Amino acid sequence: MTALLFIWLATAVGLGSALLFVSGIKAKNFLAFIIATIVLGLINAFLRPALWFLTAPLSILTFGLFALVINALMIMLTAALVPNFEVKGFGSAFLGALIMAFIGMLGFISIPLLTGAEINWTSYEYHSQTYTR
Repeated sequence: MTALLFIWLATAVGLGSALLFVSGIKAKNFLAFIIATIVLGLINAFLRPALWFLTAPLSILTFGLFALVINALMIMLTAALVPNFEVKGFGSAFLGALIMAFIGMLGFISIPLLTGAEINWTSYEYHSQTYTR
């Protein structure tokens, strides 16, 4: 549960960074930003895995870079669903997806520091330590 909350926080930080650095992505107020992060989190949880499955051959051919296109489309879908959250075009959404991917990667790397896990390429391994007196 902590890891899921931390991933959502990394998404919020990534979207906030995209708002700061990409002039084509705008939230008119803080509430629109919070709603956009919630909607984007839900879209990423439910819709993005299906799209990744359907576009797996294209992702393989592009060495995974097509995932950025899917993420950009998810940002554009979020903008279409959330009032007061705007994305000017695909280029802005793509730059936002690139920034969010970088922030997400930093979040993924820092999860072991916060949870005591050890990163493998395929899973997390938790090690419990017991102290004896």
